Amino acid sequence: MLKTILITGASGRIGSALVNYTNTLEQKYDLRLADLQISNQQGIQIDVTDLSSCREACQGIDTVIHLAGIACPDSTFEETLHTNIVGTYNIFEAAFQTKVRRVVYASSAQVVEGYPLDTQVNTDMPVRPKNIYGVSKAYGEAVAAYYAYQKNIEAIAVRIGAFYDPDAWTHLDSRDLSAWANPEDLCSLLINCIEADLTAEPFVIAHGISNNRFKRLDLSDTKRLLGYAPEADSFSHWNVPFHNDSQPKS
Repeated sequence: MLKTILITGASGRIGSALVNYTNTLEQKYDLRLADLQISNQQGIQIDVTDLSSCREACQGIDTVIHLAGIACPDSTFEETLHTNIVGTYNIFEAAFQTKVRRVVYASSAQVVEGYPLDTQVNTDMPVRPKNIYGVSKAYGEAVAAYYAYQKNIEAIAVRIGAFYDPDAWTHLDSRDLSAWANPEDLCSLLINCIEADLTAEPFVIAHGISNNRFKRLDLSDTKRLLGYAPEADSFSHWNVPFHNDSQPKS
């Protein structure tokens, strides 16, 4: 029997990439694509700020991939309040009420962007947001942990890094190179989040970046717990030069 997957924010950049990615897989899913506007035959309308709308969308769902939200680091509290805070609560509460097995929550690397840029962040380090957007995503991680440990819903919070189409950018700055999430790598991680065995641990924080030579976020736990095997390297893709040997001045 096919797993029924609800994707909120399905018309966004990540949602669209994920839908296209699933079409290339041998493993098939029954997708329910939810957004404010219905875009295709699989689409349903959802307003995450309305609990009843979320509850209706979650009926008969195995796994929710919750991508809907304000995704701008410069967002104000007022801009993030309804979608990122109220909306995230509504999705988890609706999932609980309708007996959804698992929620995959789109968090952000911004929850730890307050650490110095020369620090590689592990999943067990305290959150340190640099902006209100990161605060709203840290709230979502806390909600995910609450529903996992207190309400018996399996939950994975994926801290998504710099999600850029590799063919659309001539170069990235140093921070984004270290936090780059190649679309194909991130989509593979989201699929792993559907399939991973969480029997031993109902709540997991995952780091959603690629196999970059220098990594802002440590991938050890994500690889071990979710079988993540990213292939892309930002430094290689954008031809950041490295010498093969060291030479003293003559």
